[in-house]
Amino acid sequence: MFYWLMKRVFAGPLLHLIWRPWIRGAQNVPSEGGAIMASNHLAVFDSVFLPIMIDREIVFIGKQEYFTGSGFKGRLTAGFMRGVGTIPVDRGGGKASEAALRTGLRRIEDGGLFGIYPEGTRSPDGRLYRGKTGIARLALESGAPVIPVAMIGTGEAQPIGRRIPKIMRVGVVIGEPLDFSRYAGMENDRFILRSVTDEIMYAIMSLSGQEYVDVYAATQKARIATGHPAAVPEVAEHAPVAPGGRPAPDVQVPVPPEDEAPPSVA
Repeated sequence: MFYWLMKRVFAGPLLHLIWRPWIRGAQNVPSEGGAIMASNHLAVFDSVFLPIMIDREIVFIGKQEYFTGSGFKGRLTAGFMRGVGTIPVDRGGGKASEAALRTGLRRIEDGGLFGIYPEGTRSPDGRLYRGKTGIARLALESGAPVIPVAMIGTGEAQPIGRRIPKIMRVGVVIGEPLDFSRYAGMENDRFILRSVTDEIMYAIMSLSGQEYVDVYAATQKARIATGHPAAVPEVAEHAPVAPGGRPAPDVQVPVPPEDEAPPSVA
């Protein structure tokens, strides 16, 4: 009930009024049954804009710290995160990925939508980074379809360090579900897990038009944090240009509907 009130009565209408978010491919979200929604991650508000743009309830995992803050601001943040369907998970230590996996499995088994960011953290520069194989394990253990999602413009609206997104249009592009049932029972094969993860990331790249970097986003952030931005790798001719070493898809970054060129008349 709280989720419905936040989405339909409070947060949803306000966000629609201010940022005028747009969506493409909403019909690719199944009307019922468990599924995994795998998205690129450009801003904290990705977990807010995506839920308000689809009809079904979707939940993400969030840092435990979002729910334990003190004072008015802390309580407000915790209430907002719960209101948009975020599940608190302790992401510290070696049990972090296992906790996230079990949370997702329970959600899917209950017939719900579970949102996940395969990159593991926000992109430090707007590019798409190497996916972690936890999403592949989740897909193979649950047997659920994976729905690729591209958030558009959220990184520009809310770059790292900015709390409130600037007012500009942001978008969501949802792709067709991916079926990995052919790999059932192979969730412990690391080569299969990498292959499945790369296929998911390629689908996201095909929707977002992002440049791909074949390193983990967390590694990239660590390099930047140590004061060595020059160490951040650029895409070179010899490097993979898309997940799995495939050629990059010929896709431009999607634009809002009214910015699209009108269809040509023969």
